[in-house]
Amino acid sequence: MTDSTNTGDIPHTMNALGQPIGLAVDTHFPRPRPFVMPMVGQFCRLDPITKAHAQPLLDAFLSDAEDRIWTYMPYGPLRSLDAVESWIEGTCLSEDPLFYTITDLTKDKVGGVASYLRITPQAGVIEVGHINFSPLIQRTLAATEAMYLMMRHIFEDLSYRRYEWKCDALNAKSQAAARRLGFVYEGTFRQATHYKGRNRDTAWFAILDTDWPALEGAFEAYFAPKNFDADGVQIENLQSFHTPVR
Repeated sequence: MTDSTNTGDIPHTMNALGQPIGLAVDTHFPRPRPFVMPMVGQFCRLDPITKAHAQPLLDAFLSDAEDRIWTYMPYGPLRSLDAVESWIEGTCLSEDPLFYTITDLTKDKVGGVASYLRITPQAGVIEVGHINFSPLIQRTLAATEAMYLMMRHIFEDLSYRRYEWKCDALNAKSQAAARRLGFVYEGTFRQATHYKGRNRDTAWFAILDTDWPALEGAFEAYFAPKNFDADGVQIENLQSFHTPVR
């Protein structure tokens, strides 16, 4: 975490008493809640989850024969239709977390899920989580675009100030994905929680509204047709288009 005594790295001003204080903030709060509607891109579609998605999600989950996608999730594996339906009904049909299924439009198959959670309109802060990409969607343009569409909605449509990503500090793939997408590492909370009978230290990442304009340009450059060869293979990876904020 940032050292609170080191004000040189924290944008601030000074009050009449000579004390450092935070910069003025737009006082138009609360921000709107995320829209419960589909988000459609070039490569993917995100739909608010319903029980009708149980079977396609089960098919996606079963494509991982080793259950690797469940290691760092607080629930699962889900390996039957009844289990998926119960999970959707008990976990996914609320306003927070707000779940979306992700369909790869090139395959016309549901490949996984993601959600908004810890939605805090009063502060303009929101988290993305419950990200579970099956092998059907891992390392695809659809997966990357799904994350882009979710963050674009938050910053452009709703004017949130902060977009968070948190994961088990031992989940190296999740940490790498966060950095690739432009999230900035902010620290690790030790013994933050526990799940499946084991400890979890939680790594925190975030994107701020001030980070977004440059990051949006990076995504647009990455998805531009000229960044792909005749076989649809990327020429430059996403991180080559954006520079870590710090």
